[in-house]
Amino acid sequence: MKNISLTLTALSISYASSFVQCAFQRNGGIPQLRISSLSRTSPLMASLKPAAVPLMDAGKALARSGELLIDFTSSIDQYGGGMSSAGASMRNSGDYVAQAAASMRFKTAAELVSSELREAGDCLVEGSMKLQLAIEELQVSIQSENGDDTSKQEKMKAILPVVGKSIGPMKACGESLERAGAAIVRRLTAADVGENLERSAENMLTLATLIEEISNLCNDDENALLSSQRLTFGSMKMKEAGNNLTGKNQNQKPKGKAWLKGGLQ
Repeated sequence: MKNISLTLTALSISYASSFVQCAFQRNGGIPQLRISSLSRTSPLMASLKPAAVPLMDAGKALARSGELLIDFTSSIDQYGGGMSSAGASMRNSGDYVAQAAASMRFKTAAELVSSELREAGDCLVEGSMKLQLAIEELQVSIQSENGDDTSKQEKMKAILPVVGKSIGPMKACGESLERAGAAIVRRLTAADVGENLERSAENMLTLATLIEEISNLCNDDENALLSSQRLTFGSMKMKEAGNNLTGKNQNQKPKGKAWLKGGLQ
């Protein structure tokens, strides 16, 4: 029995040494653990998490801005036309952005985040095409007005060139979101994703300014003004999300006795 016990002990030691030899690789006398690529979590997804909260706010604001733009079209008899479709595209894009932000909280949802950002971009690119349709519809409406309601006709004439200027920023905003999603698939850095979000925010702000101009031309239309304000807020949050990924929003430590009041706000 004693010989059998010694034999089993020797086999256990031999098996353990073989396991350690397989699990570790010595490099200059320093043991290094071999980790299978299947067990690795994506470092990119872990670094995207700081953008989740502001990007969620940006998505909600973009969606609400689109809804308000749809409501605005009723005041110029264009409800259900190209401009309404552009507003619907903005609303759908915002929903996708918010879904992408929610997925960023999970390290294993890289493909889902990428898909949702690219879908959001596609919606805005499609929306820019709808704005081109809106221009054609406005031109037809202006020509077919019988003169009974000259105020609406004057509004349509006034906003026509502004709608044309809005096509470029909306398309560029969508293309930047598409590139942000593509950067995740290509396994680029979080900074690359952040830079594209920042570009998207810049174009979003330009679009918000143009919608505000439309509001001014339509006697400070409330829906157009609110749409512009929500989009401006969305651009701020989108930029914040991008800055969080590029490292521009580094948390500063409270100085002096600031910590007594809860630190920096």
